[in-house]
Amino acid sequence: MPYAVENALFQWREGERRLTQDRPERERTRLEAAVSEVVDELRRRLGSSFQLEELADLYGGGTDWAAELAARRSAGVESPHVLDAAFARYAREASNYAGGVAREGHGRPQGDPA
Repeated sequence: MPYAVENALFQWREGERRLTQDRPERERTRLEAAVSEVVDELRRRLGSSFQLEELADLYGGGTDWAAELAARRSAGVESPHVLDAAFARYAREASNYAGGVAREGHGRPQGDPA
């Protein structure tokens, strides 16, 4: 069953928001390294050409692998927020990402050239 893109985007933005809260520099650096590692793995899994629906389905299929990566980078109790922030960041690279929502269609408009 496909994972709802709107729900995924909400969760991902929430994770990103939580990570941008006021934190000591050392903690921000540690969490950012964990986010980057998960983004790199997303890129390996989905490639550079993907749509939000594919990313949401990957998320809905389970994120234990991402939580493990975050934990390896000492994300601790922030691991769920790290992986959501990573998905939020990677979502911006989707071919149908349009300012925080999925575009319905991204082809050229139909009609006669005048």
